[in-house]
Amino acid sequence: MTARSHPLVALARVRAKPARREALQEALTALVEPSRAEGGCFDYTPFELLEEPGTFYVRETWADQAALDFHMATPHFQAFAARFEELLAEPIRLIPLREVPTTVTATADPA
Repeated sequence: MTARSHPLVALARVRAKPARREALQEALTALVEPSRAEGGCFDYTPFELLEEPGTFYVRETWADQAALDFHMATPHFQAFAARFEELLAEPIRLIPLREVPTTVTATADPA
């Protein structure tokens, strides 16, 4: 990664079909370890929306688009993709994010 490049950060929204919440949660959990082991993966963490059980978000950070493309072609992701019709109420929505630049100012040491 060059000094000017930024990682690709996204949220994947994944919604379970009725009565498929647990199966989808298990499928998402099974993706964590092999996805995190991929060379271009910096973060792969699933969450469930508290106010809407069965709606999951996966926070993903990849080195670049090539790393995400590689992930989507892996056997573990393709095995998950083969279950989309069975598990998902709608297609996965990948929500790309851009970090908001912030300026951090040093605070005086109280000591």
